[in-house]
Amino acid sequence: MGKVRLSKKQSIAWRLLFDTTTLFVGYGGGAFSGKSYLMCYWLTYMARTYPGTAWGLGRKELITLKKTTLVTLFKVLKETGMLNEIHYNYNQQLNKIVFDNGSVIYLIDTAHKPSDPLYQRFGGLELTGCAIDESAETDRKAIDILFTRLGRCLNEQYGITKKMLECFNSAKTHVYDRYYKPFKDGKETESKKFVHALPTDNPSPEVEAYVRDILLTGEQATIQRLIYGNFEYDDNPFALFNYDDICNLFTNSFVEKTSKRYMSCDIAYLGADVFVVTIWDGFVIEKVIAIDKIDETAIGNKLILLAEQYKIPYSHIVYDSDGLRKFTANSLKKLVAARTFTNNAQPIKGKNYRNLKTECAFKLKELIEANLIYCQDQEFRKQIIADLENICREPLDDVGKIKLEKKSAHKLRTGRSPDFFDSLIMRMVFELKASGGWV
Repeated sequence: MGKVRLSKKQSIAWRLLFDTTTLFVGYGGGAFSGKSYLMCYWLTYMARTYPGTAWGLGRKELITLKKTTLVTLFKVLKETGMLNEIHYNYNQQLNKIVFDNGSVIYLIDTAHKPSDPLYQRFGGLELTGCAIDESAETDRKAIDILFTRLGRCLNEQYGITKKMLECFNSAKTHVYDRYYKPFKDGKETESKKFVHALPTDNPSPEVEAYVRDILLTGEQATIQRLIYGNFEYDDNPFALFNYDDICNLFTNSFVEKTSKRYMSCDIAYLGADVFVVTIWDGFVIEKVIAIDKIDETAIGNKLILLAEQYKIPYSHIVYDSDGLRKFTANSLKKLVAARTFTNNAQPIKGKNYRNLKTECAFKLKELIEANLIYCQDQEFRKQIIADLENICREPLDDVGKIKLEKKSAHKLRTGRSPDFFDSLIMRMVFELKASGGWV
């Protein structure tokens, strides 16, 4: 098999793909950094070197994989001396490439399907290793389940450590939390490593023109993400909040307190999401309290204690009522004048919003953009930023209703629930309250 020359960054990733400790290798950040080429060369090399092994090549949509990643794979096969129908055969119906030594590369559709929420279609796979292109687009759950199918085909016989290679551009999805953030903070584990690669790391002559054109015509977010591999920027057209506006939340110290305090609470239970309470003085966030585990019977008493501590009248407390358990509902009855928040309730003023939650989210957006909110408590700064920059709206429906992305879709995309965001938006009902009415 012919050899190709790898860039310095590709060579770093290559070494990780052959050590005995790294199980997950993340590569990329910027466009044109040689992501797909690295992935396809690794799969080709392994399949040819180890007869009878089985490899996965995945992407969110199979049709996109065939139009993009597969083209690169065929390019690599040709460059390394592999000829179709001599050294390998491509079966379009079964979506696999079978080599003359018995090795196989399976083309895998990693998209979430309502008919297969647990990805049971992966159950029959017995793979040696796997690579996922643009893994930022693939749900975290799909990656986790697919990883359980690795190390099942001749790994022990050949002494091959199972590997999941993920390639991606910068994005605020699960790849940010799983790869970039530990890399940036110097907290990577032995089993998971990230190689930050940019267009300038790619020696290909066509890259120079690409970079020049993007710098001349691209928007700032596009330049930051694709050229500089900056994970802190997002050019998602459906993102609700601008990153710079979000960061201003923590520096808007000119926002004055009013001595009119509020408490907004996103309730969660043992083993569920985080229980988040936000204490407000006007539009100044004085305190954010996040509790990982709390017994449902203790929630009401906890809120009462906080109300006394921060001198908040019960009528200035709002908590989400969706999915309240029996004992929680009983304990909250002590907060006699507190307001309940139902996500899917009718909007208070905005008829074009799908529900109350969406209306409150856009009211929060309005205040954040106007720099009218200041988060004095910095303890959960990273979590709040992560929540806000991942909130997306959905495209307008047939009747023109504005709505947020479903929480289930958000959790699939990011791997977490936006509990801090949920606590923030509930504060907005006090600003939207119609005269004589409530939620």
